[in-house]
Amino acid sequence: MGLLSKTNLLLLPVLCCFCLYLTVAIDTVRSSQSISDSEYIISKGSVFKLGFFSPENFTNRYLGIWYNNISVFTVIWVANREKPLKDSSGVLTISEDGNLVVLNGQADILWSSNVSNSVTNSSATLGDFGNLVLRVDTTGLVLWESFQHPSDTILSRMKLSTSSKKDQRLQLTSWKSPSDPSIGSFSSGIDPPKIPEAFVWKEGRPYWRSGPWNGQVFIGMPNWNPGYYTGFTFIDDANGTVFETFTGLDMLHLSKIVLDWQGNVVHTYWDDGKEDWEVVHKNPEDECDVYGTCGAFGSCDLLSSPICSCLRGFEPKIIKEWNRGNWTSGCVRRTPLQCERTNNSIEEGKADGFLKLEMIKVPDFAELALDVNIEDCRKQCLENCSCVAYGYYTGIGCLSWSGNLIDLRHFSVGRSDIYIRLANLEFEEERNLRVIIAITVTIGVIAIASTAFFFWRWMAKKKRAMKSKSNESLLFDYLNDVKLQDLPIFNLEELATATNNFDMANKLGQGGFGPVYRGKLHNGQEIAVKRLCRASGQGLEEFMNEVALITKLQHRNLVRLLGCCIEGEEKMLIYEYMPNKSLDAILFEKSDVFSFGVLLLDIVSGRRNTSICDEEQYSGLAGLAWKLWKDDNIMALVDPTIWDPCFQMDISKCIHVGLLCVQELARDRPNVSTVISMLKSEILDLPTPKEPAFMENWINIFFWK
Repeated sequence: MGLLSKTNLLLLPVLCCFCLYLTVAIDTVRSSQSISDSEYIISKGSVFKLGFFSPENFTNRYLGIWYNNISVFTVIWVANREKPLKDSSGVLTISEDGNLVVLNGQADILWSSNVSNSVTNSSATLGDFGNLVLRVDTTGLVLWESFQHPSDTILSRMKLSTSSKKDQRLQLTSWKSPSDPSIGSFSSGIDPPKIPEAFVWKEGRPYWRSGPWNGQVFIGMPNWNPGYYTGFTFIDDANGTVFETFTGLDMLHLSKIVLDWQGNVVHTYWDDGKEDWEVVHKNPEDECDVYGTCGAFGSCDLLSSPICSCLRGFEPKIIKEWNRGNWTSGCVRRTPLQCERTNNSIEEGKADGFLKLEMIKVPDFAELALDVNIEDCRKQCLENCSCVAYGYYTGIGCLSWSGNLIDLRHFSVGRSDIYIRLANLEFEEERNLRVIIAITVTIGVIAIASTAFFFWRWMAKKKRAMKSKSNESLLFDYLNDVKLQDLPIFNLEELATATNNFDMANKLGQGGFGPVYRGKLHNGQEIAVKRLCRASGQGLEEFMNEVALITKLQHRNLVRLLGCCIEGEEKMLIYEYMPNKSLDAILFEKSDVFSFGVLLLDIVSGRRNTSICDEEQYSGLAGLAWKLWKDDNIMALVDPTIWDPCFQMDISKCIHVGLLCVQELARDRPNVSTVISMLKSEILDLPTPKEPAFMENWINIFFWK
């Protein structure tokens, strides 16, 4: 028994220490307990810890709450910010009146929850959301909570509020420096109650604002992501107090919003992989985000240089300061509003108008008009001379502004529009400027186009002259070679005059070679001018060979060649005009089957033979059909309006017969009875067609009306 007693006596101090550890290392401080400098409590889920700490590179001691299970020491709330402990003698306890208090070694109260109602049985519990709550033990009544007295950090389920009563406003206050938790120069909260906006104040003056809340986003924050802040809400308690809460933040991740010591509102979340805080967004983002950078009626645009400019219709108030880059004095109206003028004359001036500014951060000091549609919003502003701007926004309604417009900025994408009131004269100047610009641009375009046109004409004329000279030299060489020196050479101008500039009224007809025009020379002689089209494929040499051939042919039924013309790309033959069709009957009696073949190709293709003249790569419809036949693509010739897969064989047979009828040699062509038998399928084995007679190879030898 003695040995057992001695053993128990030895273990007793250890057991006492262990029991003391279990007593302290829980989530609640009760009236009978206290926490010394080396002790702490941890929330039930081990998310947060409450105890005494010293900031980095600082020896002062503070009671605070910080994250318990991450590697980066991050404080989210501090109690004795203004009265730090100078040593490790601090104690957290519950006083006799039920308040939480921080005492120093001399039992002086450095901080208190300052609950006015005295209670004798209270306890403080640290929750997994980071809220330290003081309650009455018997009833559970909440006497005080740290969420109602935030430091520089807002967490999920924490509220910020604004109210007409200053003592009911909940705001963040920055640290003085990264190592000094005492209250710094910046504070952040919600204001005003009717049109909630997030604000940062520097020593009581606006430093940054978010723009009005429309139920989903702050309209002055283009980078706001409503998907991330699905539970970001505003609650009006109908007593003049509006609460902002973050109940929808992702609870699976640690997330916080901090007002840092430099006045930045920084939203971060904990990245387990990097073991560090990642920034979601930060405000102010840039110089244009700082409140009132460009002063009254000035707009800030980060993409411009300088970044500040006066709104249209306004000019710098102090030009010297403005030019030096000090824009805080802002801008003043250039032309007084009509409603502000003293009317000293009988004539009444034109009414003011509104200028639309797009993608704008709306200015501060907006006034909300309830139950007003967009048309009435404009009307109300126009009828109120003190109204200098208005806007209508989904989720908010009609906003109007009087006095100075301040804290305007231009965004490159998104956000809101606003209508600025201007004197009518400002719009007149704009209209005049538009007219001047339009006239200037028009004159410039005409001048450039005219210069380019005349230069092109000059170059083309020069090129034609050189080519004509070359062709003329070549022409005379040919004439000498074929001994046709006596053949008259006509110039293009003379033939254009004779045919009334090749007027359609003088057109006699057209073949595969090109059109034929009737004309009258200055001496009264009637002529027929055959103007070869470029699709004929003839060069100068071929053309002159044809001239030589025609001049050698003499027949009573053939027209006489009077001359030729070659200028630039133009090649023309000039014949005597024969009005009585001397060759029609003879020519067509030797060409019925050929004509029928052409007609078949016309019908199947849906195109006239002469329409192929403009397509330089083909010599008439027969030439096009022959090429497609050789390329085994004859179905490409078929008119889409008659194409039907059921009749493919019949259509193919018609093309086959047509090509047989237009073969080069007459002896190769079938006679009419054979053609009929082929089409009636009495002859099934059709011969392979040979190359067709391209019209210009033989019919150009003749000319008939």
